Amino acid sequence: MTSTQYPTRLPCGSRVLDLSHTHVMGILNVTPDSFSDGGRFAQRDQALFHAQAMVEAGATLIDIGGESTRPGARAVSVTEELERVAPVVEAISARLDVIVSVDTSTPAVMRESARVGAGMINDVRALERDGALDAAAATGLPVCLMHMRGEPGTMQDDPHYDDVTAEVARYLRQRMAACAAAGIAAERIVLDPGFGFAKTLEHNLSLFKHLEALAELARPLLVGVSRKSMIGLTLQRPVDQRLYGSLALAALAMTKGARILRVHDVAETVDVVRMITAVQSAE
Repeated sequence: MTSTQYPTRLPCGSRVLDLSHTHVMGILNVTPDSFSDGGRFAQRDQALFHAQAMVEAGATLIDIGGESTRPGARAVSVTEELERVAPVVEAISARLDVIVSVDTSTPAVMRESARVGAGMINDVRALERDGALDAAAATGLPVCLMHMRGEPGTMQDDPHYDDVTAEVARYLRQRMAACAAAGIAAERIVLDPGFGFAKTLEHNLSLFKHLEALAELARPLLVGVSRKSMIGLTLQRPVDQRLYGSLALAALAMTKGARILRVHDVAETVDVVRMITAVQSAE
């Protein structure tokens, strides 16, 4: 197992994340068009009920997204994203003992989510939107920077890499430098390799195989592969039959050093984490 090279205490608003062990982050899409569960949790009460179930199943973070980033997803306005996300962030952070992460690239959503209780910003665009760096810096929250090329609508249009792992590492290092220039210290940064974003199946498999190489960046890794197309293409399974593939990759990611597993199936993934932890902790 990859050893940590960074402080294990990550302040997340009013809560603290202990990165000495792996955590399960439950996915909560408050969108009508998410690839896996679009529309199921778009209302506040439905979202709160599902978040509570995930916390009871062992999630220590809930990642709330109000803009689908699946290939071909339509853009949403700032107002629409705010109306979807902010009430859910406020309700969950007030009622549940869990770190609320907000999956957004929108500066106004970052600022408002922080105001109503969010503990982390999770940005698939690695704070590249205009104003995002300043907004994230102003919140004082930790940020997760993800690797992606282009935009979700076009990211799968013939992506090319000479060395996908090296190029992902180079991009993340550059974004960390941009964060430092904006006043976001390295201690506030989590990194996501961006599986499924501007990558073919072969890119995804190679990146996963060499995941340990990203340890050179000396920041905790978030891995999100739950139900993704790399599983469907490898196993020839539709979205609703990708649990076992998702669990296999969760286990592999954990043994390769991932500290946060972003998943749909919380209870099952928590069992994987607990079992691996028991073995690793044995004499």
